[in-house]
Amino acid sequence: MGKTMKAVFKCFEGCEGEYPLDEIIYRCPKCGSLLEVVHDVGALKQKSGAEWRALMDSRGGTTRWPYGSGVWRQKEWVIPEIDDENIVSMFEGNTNLFWAKRFGKQLGMTDLWVKMCGNSHTGSFKDLGMTVLVSMVNEMIARGKPIKAVACASTGDTSAALAGYCAYAGIPSIVFLPANKISTAQLVQPMSNGSIVLSLDTDFDGCMKVVQEITKDNSIYLANSMNSLRIEGQKTIAMEIVQQFDWQVPDVVIIPGGNLGNVSALAKGFRLMLELGMITKKPRIVLAQAQNANPLYQSYLKGFKDFAPMTPKKTLASAIQIGDPVSVKKAIRALQEFDGIVEEASEEELADASALADLTGMYTCPHTGVALAALIKLRKKNVIGPNDKTVVISTAHGLKFSEFKVGYHEGTIAGVSSRYANKPVALPADAGKVLEALEREFSKRAGNGR
Repeated sequence: MGKTMKAVFKCFEGCEGEYPLDEIIYRCPKCGSLLEVVHDVGALKQKSGAEWRALMDSRGGTTRWPYGSGVWRQKEWVIPEIDDENIVSMFEGNTNLFWAKRFGKQLGMTDLWVKMCGNSHTGSFKDLGMTVLVSMVNEMIARGKPIKAVACASTGDTSAALAGYCAYAGIPSIVFLPANKISTAQLVQPMSNGSIVLSLDTDFDGCMKVVQEITKDNSIYLANSMNSLRIEGQKTIAMEIVQQFDWQVPDVVIIPGGNLGNVSALAKGFRLMLELGMITKKPRIVLAQAQNANPLYQSYLKGFKDFAPMTPKKTLASAIQIGDPVSVKKAIRALQEFDGIVEEASEEELADASALADLTGMYTCPHTGVALAALIKLRKKNVIGPNDKTVVISTAHGLKFSEFKVGYHEGTIAGVSSRYANKPVALPADAGKVLEALEREFSKRAGNGR
């Protein structure tokens, strides 16, 4: 009889002890470090790499519960022992790889792709982690755990995902948001899904401190990325990318980072596929930060010899405006293992990169703009080569950040020159005037290569 597939919490720093996934615990009780979900790789290896590839291919794009989800297609690698009836899923994942042909050509690249993780139910990659966390909460409630609500601190996307999945499951949710620091679209999402919305006069780090205090009462479950269940969902991005490339590994993956859970998540996904014999190499991982919130970049410049939290300045990439990232140790370990690079982007660089990408058919959020700006800088240095198969992780849908888009094109963002602005042309309803204006526009656009 084969080994049963299972997963448990263990200390990220290696302290002895393991804890079941239905235990309400977020940090190691011995050293205080974050926990991580550890799978029995020996049990997983009962299938060969080829068998795993065939199984994942057979589940992709189906309506079989719960395997039609890009996350739960990988159930054995996520939470193998959860009852299918308790899974809370909206068939998330399965997002497209956008071949950035025109944008790549401008950079002298032949094989540039953008993983559109924002093409999801609540409009960001956070859905991938939240389906796992809320499913586990649903399982815990079914087992008799007295959980009355799930709570998170958020800069917008996490709260939207939590609110949506809790509403779907019928579980109360509480979101802590920094007042006046998120977009209107991000604010209205948890309001619409019935969350208790608390707008605090602080930044994300301040909200995080409060929610950690509140969730010391185990009847309120913590949904932030210090809860390593989230990582299990987000790591599935790695498998999706490789599967979409017919099981070929890209050369470079570029990830925008704030709280730094995503970089450790993707590294974990690639690492597992390597251990199972499904792939034969690792990609190089690039972590991109906004210059106004770049504590990991500052540490990278010193060879990761130390890390100092910072008070972040306001950035257009509001979801990564984080000065004290909770997953920093996991991120550093991942970058060291994956020949990692950390790059930064100024406000003007991220805004221009986002606008330039949009001119080639994308519609990017400012955080994706950070990653694209990092790509541009590394390409100019030839750190990323012309033929490197490169994937940029797009974390959210641009429609969530309409104020950012409007401000850019109207030229109202302080410190940003908006070199690719495209303002509407106001004209009278006169065909002659319209034709004259069109000729001017055609001439101007021919001159700048559009």
